[in-house]
Amino acid sequence: MTATAPRHVAVIMDGNGRWARQQGRERTAGHQAGIAPVRMCIEECIRHGVGALTLFAFSSENWQRPAAEVSTLMGLFVEALDREVDELMAQGVRLRFIGDRSQLAAPLQARIGHAEARTGGNARLHLQVAVSYGGRWDVLNAARRVAQRCVSGELDPSAFTEAEFAEGLQLGSLPDPDLFIRTGGERRISNFLLWNLAYTELYFCDTLWPDFDAAGFRDALEYFAGRERRYGLTGEQATAPLVSERG
Repeated sequence: MTATAPRHVAVIMDGNGRWARQQGRERTAGHQAGIAPVRMCIEECIRHGVGALTLFAFSSENWQRPAAEVSTLMGLFVEALDREVDELMAQGVRLRFIGDRSQLAAPLQARIGHAEARTGGNARLHLQVAVSYGGRWDVLNAARRVAQRCVSGELDPSAFTEAEFAEGLQLGSLPDPDLFIRTGGERRISNFLLWNLAYTELYFCDTLWPDFDAAGFRDALEYFAGRERRYGLTGEQATAPLVSERG
């Protein structure tokens, strides 16, 4: 990994539906076209030495979309798992899904479990796919875990740390994202990784997700490389060796 490469990139893949409308096609065609940029992001992360990639595929709010679209998306997840796991294995990618799995159909849950087990020993890239995920749900679940540990006497409420709380989040012990990318022109994080994005560099572009290519991904990396990450400190403090090692 180069000195300026992020350790962890998080992406909101926005614009599939609008892309399809511009093509005069159904929204589902945009979701199908959005698979190629996912492959590209995986390849670019490996090429640039990024250790973790988290993709926002389906939010907890997306269940409110038209039933036909939701059904198509779930079908695409199943097809992608069946088709892509061999390639992920060949690339050394560890696949993990984050989100409320209880909302997913049993066959999809089974395929998810199989894919995670099969790729669990890989370490070249940690790939998280957020499905039926919401940032508030994530924080609430972590708080419930802490509360249960306090009630059981395992944890002193006055003594537990941010790091201990963060371990109960869906990203667990992974480093927080250094770089957040959102395509499609919107400038918000839309209930994604609310705790983990506290000091993440935010990059927004107008490109619709199916048109997001390697050049666009590298533009985001260049933006990140030009940022001074201060974590609330002064510029002089941030360039000190101890602070620069953080990120």
